[in-house]
Amino acid sequence: MNPVDLLALGLIGLRTRPGRALLSGLGIAIGIATMIVVTGIPASSQAALLDRLSALGTNTLQVTALPHQSPPAVLPEQAVGMVTRIGPVTGASAVANTHTVVRRNDRVDRNDGGGLTVLAARLDLPGVINATVRSGSWLNPATATFPTVVLGAVAAERLGLTTLPTGRQSPLVMIGESRFTVVGILDPVTLHPDIDRSVLVGWDAARTELDFDGHPTVIYVRAEEAQLEAVRDVLAPTISPERPGQVVVTRPSDALAAKRATENSFSVLFLALAGVALIVGGIGVANTMVVSVLERRSEIGLRRALGATRGQIRGQFLTESVVLAVCGGVAGTLLGLAATVGYAAWQNWPLVLPVESAGAGVAGAIVIGVLAGVYPCVRAARLTPTQALATT
Repeated sequence: MNPVDLLALGLIGLRTRPGRALLSGLGIAIGIATMIVVTGIPASSQAALLDRLSALGTNTLQVTALPHQSPPAVLPEQAVGMVTRIGPVTGASAVANTHTVVRRNDRVDRNDGGGLTVLAARLDLPGVINATVRSGSWLNPATATFPTVVLGAVAAERLGLTTLPTGRQSPLVMIGESRFTVVGILDPVTLHPDIDRSVLVGWDAARTELDFDGHPTVIYVRAEEAQLEAVRDVLAPTISPERPGQVVVTRPSDALAAKRATENSFSVLFLALAGVALIVGGIGVANTMVVSVLERRSEIGLRRALGATRGQIRGQFLTESVVLAVCGGVAGTLLGLAATVGYAAWQNWPLVLPVESAGAGVAGAIVIGVLAGVYPCVRAARLTPTQALATT
């Protein structure tokens, strides 16, 4: 019997009993949809959680010189360039304390800096520390060479400059005995509150206006999360090969450990729930096919009496089982994907479509159909014509 005839024969039971076929397909559809939902929705939830954990600096490190040394330990001027040559490093920038005092104007006590720090900053700093400008603009190659500053969020409040006027002259602040133009104000930088309390001057302007020596005080490093510990191990020897003990590198954020634990926990949960859903769907199809054999003994007996072989009987019921499971699997996959998309949009989560689960849903439906149909088709094929017709 060729595959087309076998498929047509296997569809007879589904066409003659559409109600039961629909309910049976619904069972496997619910099982597969459950598998899609319990992988897709938690995956979107996991993505949202991991984004929040990543915002806590899971891929960042800070490098400073060992404090309280005599003579004082300093980081080399070329330290940032050295760090960027480390393979897994995706970004590095630096600031340096200029040891000067900032005032709102020259009428304020020259020793009253309001607890603020004046830092020389590299132009690529915002991209490395995820800083954004609330008002005005960040330093650029032109303004970084002139006496201009960008204020951290706290520094702007203490200096009475919460926003910059448009269409008017920019305000000035005093650093030492020099006036600097305020060109920007930053939003709060969650990961680096020291930046919020700082007044940021261009690296070149700090050299010319504030007698800055060019040695960075803090280096901010971003690296691939999977290689973060390896990067930390080589930072000190890279920056100071002769005296690595004078370089202090922060340890990875606790959020990184929490993120990795979350990934592992979610993976185990996905596998467990998906397995349960598939087992439930397979039991439903197997039960349906067993009942189908019991109800169709007369049909089996008549076909056997007309010359159908045991193999043809097995093929008929196995094909019916596979078609039933595949139809339910496709419907369940579409239903599960729709539910995942809708729920993720409702919760404003990043959409993570479980493509692997969708493919596994259809493939799993085929496997379920085969496994669920083996016993019923074997049982049907074992019936002799006299046994089958005697029960009608």
